[in-house]
Amino acid sequence: MTSQVSSAAEKADEADDAVLGGQRAPESGTTGTPGGDGKEVRRLDRVIIRFAGDSGDGMQLTGDRFTSETASFGNDLSTLPNFPAEIRAPAGTLPGVSSFQLHFADHDILTPGDAPNVLVAMNPAALKANIADVPRGAEIIVNTDEFTKRPMAKVGYTTSPLEDGSLEAYNVHPVPLTTLTIEALKDFGLPRREAERSKNMFALGLLSWMYHRPTEGTETFLRQKFAKKPQIAEANVAAFRAGWNFGETTEDFAVSYEVAPASQAFPTGTYRNISGNLALSYGLIAAGQLAQLPLYLGSYPITPASDILHELSRHKNFGVRTFQAEDEIAGIGAALGAAFGGALGITTTSGPGVALKSETIGLAVSLELPLLIIDIQRGGPSTGLPTKTEQADLLQAMYGRNGEAPVPIVAPQTPADCFDAAIEAARIALTYRTPVFLLSDGYLANGSEPWRIPETDSLPDLATPFASGPNHTLADGTEVFWPYKRDPQTLARPWAVPGTPGLEHRIGGIEKQDGTGNISYDPANHDFMVRVRQAKVDGIEVPDLSVDDPADARTLVLGWGSTYGPITAAVRRLRAEGLPIAQAHLRHLNPFPRNLGEVLKRYDKVVVPEMNLGQLAMLLRAKYLVDAHSYNQVNGMPFKAEQLATALKEAIDA
Repeated sequence: MTSQVSSAAEKADEADDAVLGGQRAPESGTTGTPGGDGKEVRRLDRVIIRFAGDSGDGMQLTGDRFTSETASFGNDLSTLPNFPAEIRAPAGTLPGVSSFQLHFADHDILTPGDAPNVLVAMNPAALKANIADVPRGAEIIVNTDEFTKRPMAKVGYTTSPLEDGSLEAYNVHPVPLTTLTIEALKDFGLPRREAERSKNMFALGLLSWMYHRPTEGTETFLRQKFAKKPQIAEANVAAFRAGWNFGETTEDFAVSYEVAPASQAFPTGTYRNISGNLALSYGLIAAGQLAQLPLYLGSYPITPASDILHELSRHKNFGVRTFQAEDEIAGIGAALGAAFGGALGITTTSGPGVALKSETIGLAVSLELPLLIIDIQRGGPSTGLPTKTEQADLLQAMYGRNGEAPVPIVAPQTPADCFDAAIEAARIALTYRTPVFLLSDGYLANGSEPWRIPETDSLPDLATPFASGPNHTLADGTEVFWPYKRDPQTLARPWAVPGTPGLEHRIGGIEKQDGTGNISYDPANHDFMVRVRQAKVDGIEVPDLSVDDPADARTLVLGWGSTYGPITAAVRRLRAEGLPIAQAHLRHLNPFPRNLGEVLKRYDKVVVPEMNLGQLAMLLRAKYLVDAHSYNQVNGMPFKAEQLATALKEAIDA
């Protein structure tokens, strides 16, 4: 869904979630006005809502719909879906809780928020799993129908938290969501269990009333989603409307809230809400069009990368072919074969799949063909935490192959930035004839934010010529084709499409002779080929690292990938307190920007927050001999801004 932003203005420089735990009370200058129903309407500048329930309660769908309507309204937003890995975790248990957090505001924001202002808890498990994150004074909406003896006993409640005083610090709204939903749908003749399934739409309607969200889009969505089951579609619409009407008429909700559109936060343009995986898919499609090449995806389904396969399979009209392989090795093998055949080859996976693809990645290094390896990182090792986020594949991407097999690495920093990162990865692969890693992660893949749809003429030209004839003259004057004769600037070899007359050449995993590409066991030739492949990667042109340092700080915080939002939010907090701190963020991890060493030496302290045990920090120490201080987290969740701000403040004061 798109929204037009009517004016260009500088982004707000206030601290993101600039109060403890993200709790935001109405500002002193905020006015409360009566709504059309006579209830008070309070204006807020931001809200953080978390929907939580059993994994079968539809919390992800509920959050997605609230997000879509919020995007269409024009707010800036950031989301954090959080769900179990099991297809259907045990109902009513803590491991089975699924949640969706949305932070939306009338100004530029960077994270899904540290803590919810509003928690919607569909059952006792949802309440218990999330209550520790909820700050005092926040609103909690609970489905009282689920707070019976058995569901409470499943999660260790011996008495009802709704009655024992343990929730006195919160503004609790007890709502019999299940009962009200069944009553609203009694005329549809649905079985009780079927009617109960619409309680998430009742909750969505109630929250939509509370925060003045548009409703037309959700009703249209429901009718389209259940077009083959019109009775179910209308039942969900009725439940949604019943939730809205309940908020409007009940005395328990005496106040509703308005969060104005973020009209001053963004440059003029057309915006839509987009997730990281969707942005990445669009970036890959755009790269194929810009390169004037067919796009070929060879992939094996794996969380959290599968959405890219699903999305690309819908776009055959853009010359996209998708192959769902029988395993990870077949997927990358097909993608590399497509690259040999003249396509922009892509394979998508997560950490476990990268391990299986490593031999073929090494083959791509040897063959020197353009290939994109998209790694949507998740918690490990082994199967690990499939639905949780982590940044622990950096060293695997850098070194996880036999022999000297250098591969460039690009990392997006926000969900919307995945579009640009995909195009940049394609640029490097096509220009330098090399496989390229793109390291996203589950936080970016599933999270969403507004994305300004670019003008097509602002995108780079990726057109890549194929070899068309002889490129070398022998001593006797004979003109021949040498498949490993290199461009003097990029060291890239020519890309010869099979079937082109006179350009026949051998490929395979055994070492090539420089120039001719013939099999070679010559020690000197192998030494030369290893060094020239490394030099090709080292010589890739990447932009210098930009540093945000408005106050000649002595401490630099350096991040990569999805830590951008939490780091930037934390830096804003510290600067709002008058503390000087510099910030820089790496997109290119191999090769590093040429000025990185000089940047690091300008600061007394360098702090590197990572969702691993210090992989980038280790690389920086080894390459630049700087005492980079790691700040690490590997709990499957992104950093919180308050947490990082505290750690950075300690680093400044140390």
